[in-house]
Formats: sequence, C-alpha cells, structure tokens
Amino acid sequence: MDDYRKSVEDQIVESYRRDEEMMILVFAQWCVNNGLDPEAIYLQAYPQQHGNEQLAKALALTVPVDESGFISDDTVLGVLSLYGNDDLAFVITEAIAARAQGERGQ
Repeated sequence: MDDYRKSVEDQIVESYRRDEEMMILVFAQWCVNNGLDPEAIYLQAYPQQHGNEQLAKALALTVPVDESGFISDDTVLGVLSLYGNDDLAFVITEAIAARAQGERGQ
C-alpha cells in the first residue's frame, strides 16, 4: 500500500509541476502578446528571484505575437490566481491599467 500511496503522491506532484509550467508559459506569452518583457515584469513582482529557471524555459517556448493565440487579461489573471501568484497578478493588473490609460490617451 505504501508503494501505491507514493506513486499517487508522485503523480500529483508531477501534475502540479506541469500545470505550474503551463501557468508560467501563459504568463510569458501574454507578456509577449502585449509587448511586455516577461522577465522585467516577473522581477517587479519577485525581485529576489532573478534568473528564474522555469521562466527561462517558458520564454524559450513563447512565439511571436503574430503566431500566438489570443490570451485575455482575465485568463492570465485567473491562471496566476490559481497558483497564488498575487504579487505577479498585481503587477499584471498595473500593466493592464497602464495599457488602458495609454489607449484612452491616444
């Protein structure tokens, strides 16, 4: 029974890791799609995490905006909130507000 429990725990951890990687990729692609630097945005939220390996992996998987599907603001904020990335969600919310302000000023 202990082997089974260990196997289930390993599967849960692996599933969480894959989902977390997807969340980081959604964040990074949203930034690219909106003309923002994902690393700079990430460092605003988490200045102590310079050189984040998972973010670097996600950046390698992003595509140019013209090759990407649309990612809504609500989607990126929802995904971040699922993983408790409140600091990053706050920085994204500020970026969204700045974009809206710029659109109104044009």
